[in-house]
Amino acid sequence: MTAKKILIVEDDQLVANIYRNKLSVEHFQVEIALDGHHGFELIKSFRPDVVILDLMLPKVTGIDLLKKVRAQQDLKHLPVIVFSNTYLSNMVQEAWKAGATKCLSKSNCTPMQLVELVRNLISAETADATTLAKDSTATQNKPKSSETDIVFLNDLRTSLLSSLPAILNSMRSALQELARCSDEAGRVKALQALYRQVHSLAGNAGICGLQQISQMSNALEALLKELSEKSKGINSSTLRTVAMAVDFLGVLFGHAQASDPTEPLEPSQSNILVVDDEAISRRAVSFSLEKAGLHAVAVEDPQTALQMAGAKPFDLIFLDVDMPGMNGFELCSKMRALPNHKKTPIIFVTGLSDFESRANSTLSGGNDLIAKPFLFMELTVKSLIYLLRSRSTTVKQPPGSAH
Repeated sequence: MTAKKILIVEDDQLVANIYRNKLSVEHFQVEIALDGHHGFELIKSFRPDVVILDLMLPKVTGIDLLKKVRAQQDLKHLPVIVFSNTYLSNMVQEAWKAGATKCLSKSNCTPMQLVELVRNLISAETADATTLAKDSTATQNKPKSSETDIVFLNDLRTSLLSSLPAILNSMRSALQELARCSDEAGRVKALQALYRQVHSLAGNAGICGLQQISQMSNALEALLKELSEKSKGINSSTLRTVAMAVDFLGVLFGHAQASDPTEPLEPSQSNILVVDDEAISRRAVSFSLEKAGLHAVAVEDPQTALQMAGAKPFDLIFLDVDMPGMNGFELCSKMRALPNHKKTPIIFVTGLSDFESRANSTLSGGNDLIAKPFLFMELTVKSLIYLLRSRSTTVKQPPGSAH
């Protein structure tokens, strides 16, 4: 029997090689394209039975390549498995509209699960493909890992763990370059360099089962992508959040190297309170949290929020500053007097971003401040930092990390 052909379109050579090696062992014939332009050429010449497509590609994006494929009459029904970032929900929706057969999160799909999906797609050519395409989860029926697969993934994990110090140094060097840039073009270039490093880390960590690192780097990747495309969003607040995320990845690296559990943060594991008297602002904060799969209780009245905080503990609290009756600084001070919230992370979201506001936020017991207007992904990233940090406090931070 002739081996089925698989084309992997993925700009990260290491990630592509991991999937190619696994598929080759399973007796598939595999080719790799590192960009969308080469990917389309190989689709025409190699004639694959299934395409595995990363959306975050240079030159020609995954979305554009998918549209180009579906525009060809003889490729309208070619199975295309799309890999995307969990936090880029808009891109996932675009992929479905463009004709993706399956949309997967790279952060939680193992090589064995991908092999099983490829087999299912190939065997389903005569089955009801529509039903299969609407199934948006690849892991509902997870295949059992063989002993060979377990050894394979353990070797990958060991290799990645050994390279984490070098990865951290590289990201910090990119941050230093970003800090030195005074012009917008230089900042965008430095952000793109950092983005490529985080993009690679997100893919590799997901494959190796380092779920907290994968979750954090996926969120940071989405923020960096947005900043590089919308340079007006680059300001002291967003740059500070990027620096905090890189620093916290260093903490998670130490966590992983200590062989402690690295389960991702699940929505059910967090309880968040948002206090803002402006309905639009409350909705903006809640939407940002929803992008991370996190649910928040949003209230407009500070006194009501104080009563709620006294009744039950929250894992994270967002406060506006300028509110009637009781401003955010006063509310924060009162919350700190509650037994449930002496150490709860409290973040101010306000248009007052001068030094006085920062000083008052600290004096009142706040942990951080985000300046309005904010990017949704900035608030998402900052939320994950504080929520994941609360689960990593038992792990000693590596040298050079900031607390």
